[in-house]
Amino acid sequence: MSNKLIRRLAILGALSITGIVVIQGLWLKRAYTLEDSEFHQTATIVLYDVATKLAAFNNSELPKQNLIQRQSSNIYAVNVNDAIDANILEDYLIRGFEEKGLYTDFEYAVYDCFSKELVYGNYCKLTDLEQTKATTEVLPTFDDLIYYFVVRFPSRVGFLLSSMWQNIVLGIATVLALTFFIYAMWVILQQKKLSELQKDFINNMTHEFKTPISSIKIAADVISKSDPIKSDKRLSKYAEVLIDQNNRLNSQVEKVLSLAQLEEDRFKLNPVSVDVNELVSQIADAENMRIQESGRGEIICDISQSPILIQADKLHLSNVIYNLLDNAIKYCKDKPIVKVITRVVDSKAEISFIDNGIGIASENIEKLFLKFFRVPTGDVHNVKGFGLGLYYTKNICDAHGWDIRVNSELDKGSTFTIKIPIA
Repeated sequence: MSNKLIRRLAILGALSITGIVVIQGLWLKRAYTLEDSEFHQTATIVLYDVATKLAAFNNSELPKQNLIQRQSSNIYAVNVNDAIDANILEDYLIRGFEEKGLYTDFEYAVYDCFSKELVYGNYCKLTDLEQTKATTEVLPTFDDLIYYFVVRFPSRVGFLLSSMWQNIVLGIATVLALTFFIYAMWVILQQKKLSELQKDFINNMTHEFKTPISSIKIAADVISKSDPIKSDKRLSKYAEVLIDQNNRLNSQVEKVLSLAQLEEDRFKLNPVSVDVNELVSQIADAENMRIQESGRGEIICDISQSPILIQADKLHLSNVIYNLLDNAIKYCKDKPIVKVITRVVDSKAEISFIDNGIGIASENIEKLFLKFFRVPTGDVHNVKGFGLGLYYTKNICDAHGWDIRVNSELDKGSTFTIKIPIA
């Protein structure tokens, strides 16, 4: 994933979640305002009913104006303009709040009409009426009222928040999502930084290998062509091994460099017209000579009778075929027998590689084309590699727009099939 794409994702994600947080905040604020308005209306209705009942009990009339005054968000004064029985008042208040579903603690105070001193007050817990206690806080007085009582809701904010718990949970979930997003982006950026360091190191290392590899190749060619080496079969064999292993090392380095170019989007294909049958036959014959000399196995070709022409980068297609044949030969307990089939199916060229190897477990097939992944080989301990062959193969197929599929069972072999549009 490129830095530009990561930045775009980070910006889009941040804008999306910020928008959600802002909307959630506005929603919470609106919900709180609605709950507060509903609380005020309910409290006003209850207090009006209590004042009406007290007036009926005292056989008096209520004031026409300023019956209920709200000094602050949680303090109300009720002007009944008559004597107040604290026991009756408390009973009316408790019943009224319970009937309206206003189950929140409150305290009330009754003041002397002339001295304006607190005559009686009590704290009522509607959730547990047995735990009511005498108030210790003097509630405010009102100079413009004569006969009145004051009610305060100390737990009003908590009551409002408890009634909108669903909105609060959603808000907390949104904040957590934002936190996790920020953390995830931080982790991604850290991993990206480490990946770039790793990539730079591998690229520099492989480039440094190129010079000694070239020097070894020149030296090996000179040595192998000298008369003393040619006349000594043992030394001649060593020279061949030296050349072969140098070519193998050079192939691995080229593969790593090609992968680096693919990952950095600097990779360019050079497509030409290629006859699949001809190329497969050439590679299979070369590999057959190599493995048959050591008695290691056999490659059987089932080639289509008609030429199959495709557009492909011949070098990279050759590498793909070599990789798949090499894996089929390496991952086998007994004598490897590999069958290569070329066919035209639904206007597409199909190249299939069928082996009698150890097979691949179903849980490993999905990870087969990952970088540096190597399938566990069980009892086969002589398989060496970097886990780059199939990763390279998959990237080359993707770069060409080809489809590669795998069918495999443990101990029953594997089949790799590449589907290529016909030119």
